[in-house]
Amino acid sequence: MITEAIILAGGLGTRLRSVINDVPKCLAPVRGIPFIDYVIRYAIQQGIRKCILSVGYKTASIEAFIHSKNYGIPIIFCEEKEPLGTGGAIKKALQMAVTKSVLVLNGDTYFAYDLEQIIVAHEKANAACTLCLKPMENFSRYGTVLCDANNLITAFTEKKITEKGLINTGVYTMDTDRFLAIDFPEKFSFETEYLSKESSKQILLGCIQDNYFIDIGIPEDYARAQKELKNDYEN
Repeated sequence: MITEAIILAGGLGTRLRSVINDVPKCLAPVRGIPFIDYVIRYAIQQGIRKCILSVGYKTASIEAFIHSKNYGIPIIFCEEKEPLGTGGAIKKALQMAVTKSVLVLNGDTYFAYDLEQIIVAHEKANAACTLCLKPMENFSRYGTVLCDANNLITAFTEKKITEKGLINTGVYTMDTDRFLAIDFPEKFSFETEYLSKESSKQILLGCIQDNYFIDIGIPEDYARAQKELKNDYEN
């Protein structure tokens, strides 16, 4: 079982400045509720019993919101004093984890993942990292992930106009010890320095799930979230 989740919540929300006030991206309101609330509550529904929030920008605002809620599980903070990159943020947060495998999520994306299915695939393959992938058509905002017949990841491609492909949803299952055993610098990109380089060295698995996905990083998709995400979580 995977019961711990790291949520990357350090985004500045620069591209959303035209539509939201000066708040961290994870606190951008969707139907009156900060976006991260949807992410946390879905994780709890999937069986997560502890969250580690990786924060940096306007940490006090995020802490104040979290402390105002009653999630029923421990939520602890891992603060970056200076930006560490996605890899550095995950590395620092993983040092606060206590379980063999940890779920890693982005605080500005919502994907209706099936955690039980991910765990089964991850453990069966003895993967170092399992990426939840979504089939998508006619897109240019995301790069694509290439897999072999056994869903082992073989390559990542850059963003370009793509007719059909698999995208990385930002939902990962990480083997804590195997990741921390790699001699990474303090600051690094998870996507470039880990995913791209380690796909030829370790077992990186793709778990394909064609479920609902939205990334609120640009105004167009943030507006779409207001229409599509259901406000079922307010307490």
